[in-house]
Amino acid sequence: MAKIKFSSSLEEIITLEEFPLKKALATLKGKKIAVLGYGIQGSAQALNLRDNGIDVIVGQRKESASWEKAISDDWIENQNLFSIKEATQKAEIILYLLSDTGQKAYWKKLLPFLSKGKTLYFSHGFSIVFQEETNIIPPKDIDVVMIAPKGSGTSLRKCFLEGNKMNSSIAIYQNFTGKAEETAAALGISIGSGYLFKTTFPKEVYADLTGERGVLVGALAGIFDAQYQTLRENGHSASEAFNETVEELTQGLIQFIGENGMDYLFANISTTAQRGALDWKDKFRDATLPVFQKLYKSVKSGNEARIILKRNSESDYQQKLEKELQEIKNSEIWQTGRKIRTLRH
Repeated sequence: MAKIKFSSSLEEIITLEEFPLKKALATLKGKKIAVLGYGIQGSAQALNLRDNGIDVIVGQRKESASWEKAISDDWIENQNLFSIKEATQKAEIILYLLSDTGQKAYWKKLLPFLSKGKTLYFSHGFSIVFQEETNIIPPKDIDVVMIAPKGSGTSLRKCFLEGNKMNSSIAIYQNFTGKAEETAAALGISIGSGYLFKTTFPKEVYADLTGERGVLVGALAGIFDAQYQTLRENGHSASEAFNETVEELTQGLIQFIGENGMDYLFANISTTAQRGALDWKDKFRDATLPVFQKLYKSVKSGNEARIILKRNSESDYQQKLEKELQEIKNSEIWQTGRKIRTLRH
């Protein structure tokens, strides 16, 4: 297999040194910001903005679990918590953080309030990149920007509360006012980003959908299942199979990679483990590379987007989803994991 050479240089980034929170606050001063949607990402960004002293309001459908969550997080109805329509009317900067399917469904109601000079903000490129599927086409006389945290809203909020930062990507789709990048950077820093790396809407969404289906969740879950099953089929106990498949990775080795890189992990395991890992890593790469290439093509073609929108719009989708999640929860590997976790302390 021919090896492809890539540049190891970092792309352009915006750091806290050049764009500190003080500058972000000054940039956003006097501007009303509305976070539409109080789900996992919306709630984290709204809370971080509020805690950083930003004038932010929340728009959420009443009589919903997310509305009740907002109330429990001390958002006050008719003061800084409104219906989605009311919040949109009041804001100059609109953080459109409904689900991808929700964004498509609400778009026609949002559109009349996107008046000249406003800023429309996304945390995912999905709705813009797959316009043929979503029909989300912003007016030409507004700014359209994106800040995409590289982690879930739960992680973003946890980092913030611990005094840490999460890196995010930044992209500009429309710069009508000439100030879109400054506004986006200010929002990115204010939601708790440590630095911002520049990308585009298409690159963000192609990478994100590939990553979620690949290493971050889908591939990881599949590899766990494959190794666990192999060990169990060869007579290993459930406890031993889980510890060697999941526990050792999540409770130790993954921190080495996060803190110092894969080379550091290789340098800090036994010589036996080191030799075996070096001998087998290329076999796993070569076996999975065609799968990743097929996955990326499916993402870029819009096929994955069509699947998402179709499935998520089905009336019984939540029931089907719950069944799928219960199957994972009740599988032997994760039942074993539940017992193992109680023994950690």
